[in-house]
Amino acid sequence: MPEHRGREYHRERLREALREEIWALLEGELRDPRIGLASVNEVLLAPNGRSVDVLIAVEGDEEEARQTMEGLNAATGFIRYQIGERLRLRRSPELVFRLDRSGGYQARVEELLKRVEKRKKRGEKKKK
Repeated sequence: MPEHRGREYHRERLREALREEIWALLEGELRDPRIGLASVNEVLLAPNGRSVDVLIAVEGDEEEARQTMEGLNAATGFIRYQIGERLRLRRSPELVFRLDRSGGYQARVEELLKRVEKRKKRGEKKKK
């Protein structure tokens, strides 16, 4: 069992390092005008370590999100090369960028919960 803990620790460190490096590239080194205000929400490392799903949150409307994803997909080779160089990886994982819509879902759920709360308060006032 102890050998598995070491492997998991390594995978967690690699996942975090990948997230930080991709975020740094997004923040300052990618000059593609299509890439808007985006952040890396999560990095999901495949069990074999050869591919990575990068969940990206984009500020703005659907058109801005689409353009940002186009720009990121066009820059995948550059990002992959930079990650390999910076982290000194023998083999850089294949990057798959996915739009993370969880922020929008979270806002919608919060809005619905507020509506339910307002209705409960109205119901309580009418009973009094």
